[in-house]
Amino acid sequence: MCEQDIKPVFTAMAEYGGAHGPFNADKTLVYNKVVTNIGNAYNSSTGVFVAPVAGVYYFSFFYHAGGNQAARLKLFKNCDFIALASDHRSGADGADNGANAVFLQLQEGDHVYVTMLANTHVWAGDYSTSFSGFMVR
Repeated sequence: MCEQDIKPVFTAMAEYGGAHGPFNADKTLVYNKVVTNIGNAYNSSTGVFVAPVAGVYYFSFFYHAGGNQAARLKLFKNCDFIALASDHRSGADGADNGANAVFLQLQEGDHVYVTMLANTHVWAGDYSTSFSGFMVR
C-alpha cells in the first residue's frame, strides 16, 4: 500500500488530570493523548486536524463534565462553526455527558478543531473527553 493510499484516522483524548477550565476566553481544546493517528493529520500540540487530501470525513467529539459548571464545545471547519455539544450549569446533577458528530467535505489543508467556550469546562481525565475523525471517501 502506497502512502498516498492511506486514509487518515485519529482518536485523541483530553487528559489533564481532571477538571479543565473554565477559562476567560474561548480556547481550542487540545486533545493531548493520542490513541490512534494513522496518517499523522491530527496535531496533539495544537488540537487541530489538517486534511492531507480532499474528501469526505466523519468527525465526532464527546465530553464528560461536572454539572456545577456549564459545558459548551463547538466544532469548527477552518473558521466556520459547524456543530455544538453543550449542557447548562445545574446544581441538581453531579455530571453531564454530551456529544455531536458530522460528515464534512474537506479540501486539502482544511482545518477541523474543537473550541471550548469561555467560562465553561470539561472533565479532562479518565479518558472521557475525546475527538475522533476519519476519511470516508
